[in-house]
Amino acid sequence: MNGITFENPLFLYLLLLVPAMAGYYIFRQHKAAASLRMPGLEQFRGSGKTFRHYLRHILFGARALAIALIIIILARPQVTDRFQNVSTEGIDIVLALDISGSMLARDFKPDRLEASKNVAVEFISGRPYDRIGLVVFSGESFTQCPVTTDHAVLVNLLREIQSGMIEDGTAIGNGLATAVNRIKESEAKSKVVILLTDGVNNRGEIAPATAAGIAKTFGVRVYTIGVGTQGVAPYPVQTPFGVQYQNMPVEIDEEVLIDIAESTGGKYFRATDNDKLLQVYGEIDKLEKSKIDVRQFSRKQEKFLLPALIAFALLLLEILARNILFRNLV
Repeated sequence: MNGITFENPLFLYLLLLVPAMAGYYIFRQHKAAASLRMPGLEQFRGSGKTFRHYLRHILFGARALAIALIIIILARPQVTDRFQNVSTEGIDIVLALDISGSMLARDFKPDRLEASKNVAVEFISGRPYDRIGLVVFSGESFTQCPVTTDHAVLVNLLREIQSGMIEDGTAIGNGLATAVNRIKESEAKSKVVILLTDGVNNRGEIAPATAAGIAKTFGVRVYTIGVGTQGVAPYPVQTPFGVQYQNMPVEIDEEVLIDIAESTGGKYFRATDNDKLLQVYGEIDKLEKSKIDVRQFSRKQEKFLLPALIAFALLLLEILARNILFRNLV
């Protein structure tokens, strides 16, 4: 509900008459208060004016207020109720996230996996009308969260992901096939998989090219993201003294990721640091926009009844008071 508006606002200029009336009333009272000098009235010199004498000014106040309310009524005060009807054609999106041990490399802050999770959370929060799901993979793959509009649940499940939840390795084909399986029957206008990995396919029963063919068959567009700096990066290595980080070459099978993206109508991105990863998700967000139609409705309600009742009551009060209480004073 919006604030009060006026259908005929020009009438409000008539309110300037009220202070003019007040000025004239004060001037008239001053002129009417002439002193009367007569001999032999010394005994009345200390007598003051009665309380009724001062109360008579209420009559003018009631009349002035009633006139102001009548002017407001003429301006037709209204309250407008506004409603929105939002219709959307959302997009079904599945995030396929690599959680292999190499995702703990420290070329991202704090590491590749945490950086990917944080950016994914921002991406999810910016798409309230889309159904989004989550698949994780390393040596094998599974669905962490089916496609849903309950993004709070999705984000909680995303934050719970840790490397080592499943057997280590990099099964890109299995991860993509699982993601496609979650949305292949979807009736959304657009079906998208965002696959993020930092390695080379070395596990799984399904080859990446086969998974890409399945995605194309079901009309699923795949955006692939290769995560890792150029050259070498500090990878976690298990030693007799615990986990230590050693600089090792960054190996991402970009050729496979490019083929997956191009064959399904998507696009390949390379993210070499946190900022670049954020830019990649931002570009995907721009490429895949939901269709949102917003229709507005409004309903106006006249609000003259209350000021009309108050004005009527004030005028009635003034008439009664003038003719009964203050008959001898006015």
